[in-house]
Amino acid sequence: SESPDSPDSAADQDGQQTPIRLKRASASFSNMRRRGSVDEKSMLTRRFLVDIDTIEKAILAQEDTNGDYQITVEDSGPKVLKVPTASSGGFRTFEVRGTYMLSNLLQEIALARDCGMSQVVIDEDRLNENPVNRLSRMIRTSFWNGLVRCMDESGIQAICNDPKNTKAGAQPIIYVPYNDQPAYEYYTGIARDLSNYKIKVVKLPKDITPRYVKSINNEFGILSLAADVSYDANGRLVYRPLPFVVPGGRFNEQYGWDSYFETLGLLVDGRYQLGKNMVDNFVYEIKHYGKILNANRSYYLTRSQPPFLTDMVLKVFEALPDKTDDEKRRNHEWLQRSFDAAITEYLTVWMSAPRLDAKTGLSCYHPTGIGMPPETESTHFDHTIKPYAERLGVSVEEYKHLYANDMISEPELDAYFVHDRAVRESGHDTS
Repeated sequence: SESPDSPDSAADQDGQQTPIRLKRASASFSNMRRRGSVDEKSMLTRRFLVDIDTIEKAILAQEDTNGDYQITVEDSGPKVLKVPTASSGGFRTFEVRGTYMLSNLLQEIALARDCGMSQVVIDEDRLNENPVNRLSRMIRTSFWNGLVRCMDESGIQAICNDPKNTKAGAQPIIYVPYNDQPAYEYYTGIARDLSNYKIKVVKLPKDITPRYVKSINNEFGILSLAADVSYDANGRLVYRPLPFVVPGGRFNEQYGWDSYFETLGLLVDGRYQLGKNMVDNFVYEIKHYGKILNANRSYYLTRSQPPFLTDMVLKVFEALPDKTDDEKRRNHEWLQRSFDAAITEYLTVWMSAPRLDAKTGLSCYHPTGIGMPPETESTHFDHTIKPYAERLGVSVEEYKHLYANDMISEPELDAYFVHDRAVRESGHDTS
């Protein structure tokens, strides 16, 4: 044992002898930091030199074991891939490991391919990016752009190819308000230029009644929206439809209350002009179609959605540039036009029959469409129709034909479809 007088031992506060070597060791350990689960990064950021075709094929062949073109925890691959480094000119490789990094690598490759690139240099930090930061950045720099639509010539071509806007085998239709002559001229010109699509441009009647809307149930079409309208020095029409945002990649039309929440996100990312455009489209709908529509499709002419316009207007107004007196003046003029439209809709739609309940004095969802909503799948209401068809001794298909063409009357079904449409107007997605 160590001697009490030995220089390698010392008494602690309780008089116990403790070897000095141990104290020194304890002190050195106390100054050490706990080693993390990931080693410290080097001073230089690692970068990968990615040949898009080669690496994409390698990832999918090795890691996408369920064939859904994604790398997720459901895949049973080794979750590690050697990727060439940029610093070596592609001669050396470094392992990209884990589901998250590999899935990000696949996404970065897809983005580069969309930009027409065959090779791309990707920072390792990009593959390791904090998930929340990455999602926010992707929304800001990429996803919004993928959701922007416009009813210009390019947008009309996409709409013509959208099965939601046309019946099978029918020609595409663009409906315009009876008194919007610039829109009629513009879309007539597009129909002429895109003659292979056989587009039909139709002026709506001044009075858009529920009966009229039912009469075009089999003539699906898109409704025109707002545009910047001017004329050049030669008197020629300059018509620029306003871009807007849709709630998902498969849509080509502006939706009602979805647009409010989309606008909140757009404003966070500084995209105030798109939010302003969508307000202007709603003002156009109120002016020409009588209300903010479920979406700008023909079969939605009798259906609105939850009203968020006033708050949407205020949020956009607060985000508009106002550094000059001219900007402030234009902003306030825009605010007044937008609120005038919102007040008009409030009084004529939400504070009028049938959406104003006379007994309670409360507003409710009560669209004015007649019969079965035409946008549903052909068999959607078969279970509802079946008892009535059996009672009449006809098939379900025969009954639907008779009912749709007013050849039979069934008040119970009429009431049922009013409620069904009200559910849709409330914003509930029945799909």
